[in-house]
Amino acid sequence: MVKNFAAENLRRTFSFLILSFFLLSCSPQPTTPTQIITINYSPFIEFQMDEVYACANDLSIVLNVSAESPEIYFQIGEPETVYSFAYQIDEEEIVVAVNRQSEIQDLLLEGVQDLFSSEKYQVWVYSSDSEMQELFDQFVMQGRSVSSFAKIAPSPQVMAEALSSESNAVGFIPKQEMTENLREVYSMGTFPVLALTEAEPQGAVKNLLGCLQRN
Repeated sequence: MVKNFAAENLRRTFSFLILSFFLLSCSPQPTTPTQIITINYSPFIEFQMDEVYACANDLSIVLNVSAESPEIYFQIGEPETVYSFAYQIDEEEIVVAVNRQSEIQDLLLEGVQDLFSSEKYQVWVYSSDSEMQELFDQFVMQGRSVSSFAKIAPSPQVMAEALSSESNAVGFIPKQEMTENLREVYSMGTFPVLALTEAEPQGAVKNLLGCLQRN
């Protein structure tokens, strides 16, 4: 079964296919307690990692988190570097958020563009090479530049904390990072959470991805 990579609101065609493991017809291959998988993940899918560790625990797999030659890399949206295999394990909505006390109300796309390119509010963004910033630049700013006074957050958690403490701040985060101190004013859409591998998954790697797709 080939999985459609594009989430409902994703507005471009990706250059590779999302694969599936025929989960309804195939049972996981047995693993041993000593199986170790090296993984790495972007800071923008921290919310997904509890599920990854839960599946690993169920399958008696030990996860080694390392940036050096990971067997699986997890991120949101299309990767800058095309991997040989990409598996959609979930999807996540990305929203523009403000402090609950902010005067900013619900916005349309043009309003968000104006907001992030102005100096009236404290704008928060991510590093230009991060997948979240690339998605924001493509689907929101569409060629416009953000304010030169924008502050850079290393992760959605840091941005959420900044938005919670600054009444005039605005930024964008995965919806699962929203707290009671924040208010959504615009939805960027829903994007796939991907597990990327260089080689076709076998053994414990295949079992782990199969568990994540089932859940």
